[in-house]
Amino acid sequence: MSLLFYLNIASDISVEDLKKKYANEHSKFVKVDGMNVHYREEGEGVPIVLLHGTAASLHTWDDWTKDLKRKYRVIRLDLPAFGLTGPHPGRDYQIKAYAEFLNNFLEELNLPSFHLAGNSLGGEIAWFFTSQHPEKVRKLVLIDPAGYIENRELPLVFQLAQTPVLNKLIGYITPKAFIQKNIEEVYFEDKKIRPDLVTRYHEMSLRTGNRVAFIDRANTIKDKENILQLKKIQTSTLIVWGKEDTWIPVEHGQLFLSDLPNAELVVMEKVGHVPMEESPKESLKIVWDFLEK
Repeated sequence: MSLLFYLNIASDISVEDLKKKYANEHSKFVKVDGMNVHYREEGEGVPIVLLHGTAASLHTWDDWTKDLKRKYRVIRLDLPAFGLTGPHPGRDYQIKAYAEFLNNFLEELNLPSFHLAGNSLGGEIAWFFTSQHPEKVRKLVLIDPAGYIENRELPLVFQLAQTPVLNKLIGYITPKAFIQKNIEEVYFEDKKIRPDLVTRYHEMSLRTGNRVAFIDRANTIKDKENILQLKKIQTSTLIVWGKEDTWIPVEHGQLFLSDLPNAELVVMEKVGHVPMEESPKESLKIVWDFLEK
């Protein structure tokens, strides 16, 4: 048992080492709320801001960006707790804190108005931000967004992160096979999962501080009052949902549709929790048509 334990120990990777592999000529860093935030800015035109989900990074939008940047100024970032940005110094991962961070980040970039899109956690941040700053968001795109209280068993990775003693081990034991399993849960078609994608998710999780930040985020108590903000959002909103999403069920799409006053819902067949990664062309076509209305 002890041999297996040590064989599975994964050391932290420094942000400087990760930059060599995962930052490129479009990467920029800006100081916000005590963090050196990694973001990329490509293209010209109306800005569109893209927010990734839990344990992901700005790279989840790679395929979308290739097309969007032909007409839009595409801005994507690694959210606090994830990617090259890493942990929040105050370990505050409430949605309100994320929304405040996002506002501070966008003010640093001098962006008075923009389209806003988010997946999963990023979707929850996006709709809550819009409820607080409606004048800034031109159109809102929610891709399998989080927000409603779950009344079912959580995915294994969140169960482990919320289990005393076991969650301490996550800070040391993070085998690539575990990351592979998580990705297989969020994809519908496993054949679309490339080895380099698994490696990226794995190595980003090993960024110094990110594993502890993931545990902190998983144990953050959801503010039940946040969901009441949905009915206040008048912004034109597109909801896209993968029908085979096992992390946040497609039924939640109907809940968002009911609570958002000016929304439309598109359900994608044979797609899981991350449509922009699993089916980038098909999902972007839906979003592109919405933005061009």
